[in-house]
Amino acid sequence: MAETLLAPPLAAARSLPSPASVAPPRAATPARRRRRLPRATVVLPLLLLSFALGCALVPGVIASQSPTAMLSDAVLQRPGTEHLFGTDQFGRDMFALVVHGARQSLQIALMSTLFGVSAGAVLGVIAGYFGGWIDALLMRLADVWFALPEVLMAIAIATALGPGVGNIILAISVAKIPRCARVLRGQALGVRHQAFVEAARVSGASRWAILRGHVLPHCAAPILVLATLGLGSSILAAASLSFLGLGVNDEIPDWGYLLTQGRAYLTTAWWTVVFPGLAITTLVISVNLLGDALRRRLDPRQGPR
Repeated sequence: MAETLLAPPLAAARSLPSPASVAPPRAATPARRRRRLPRATVVLPLLLLSFALGCALVPGVIASQSPTAMLSDAVLQRPGTEHLFGTDQFGRDMFALVVHGARQSLQIALMSTLFGVSAGAVLGVIAGYFGGWIDALLMRLADVWFALPEVLMAIAIATALGPGVGNIILAISVAKIPRCARVLRGQALGVRHQAFVEAARVSGASRWAILRGHVLPHCAAPILVLATLGLGSSILAAASLSFLGLGVNDEIPDWGYLLTQGRAYLTTAWWTVVFPGLAITTLVISVNLLGDALRRRLDPRQGPR
């Protein structure tokens, strides 16, 4: 009788899955949460940056009108179907000027970011890995650089060197070095005591071989993020120098010089300032959004925002 009463519960218990076979709910890891970031924060900036690169590479395809043609009967004409962004005080098409002006603006920003981040990364990695008097000397020089903001330092260097594309690139590059050196020094300090670096040192590898083969590759992610975020500040610095008259006044001016030319007509022809300013603002925001998304993707300590 007792076996009969106990049989159904035992059978039911046997039919139930064991606790070990029941998989617990999968927790949302930081990497999984980062994949759920809104795609619009990455796709839209990429599209805008691609359009800006297209303007720099093939401006004649995007803007059909010539940026140097002066129409005496269309001076300061409002935006419309004939002139999408209106015309300036010389009768030039503003849309063509903005499109063609992207080449010089992006050229200065890209080259200065490349040189500045590369030089700062090399100095920062050397200071962080070797330490000692090398670290102290380089970081004290960086502290002196930090005495002036990046834009003010670029203005001072550009004023001393004079106008010219090469001088503007050099001025912005030098101003970027201390910030990049500081970031990469901290990264190198964290890498040089890792187990794989100690193993390479014990095996007899030289310092420069360890630096090239182990330390520098593990600093690639911060370098990429710094370059992406630094591109936005380089665009602003180049526009600021051109706005102050320290840039290059070519036949086709860049965005900063377009702002300088149009500010005298701000109350009567707002489009001469608004559209170049929108081009600068849109590109800087797009680059910063891409840099922030890249930082959250490459840094495992960053969660979703």
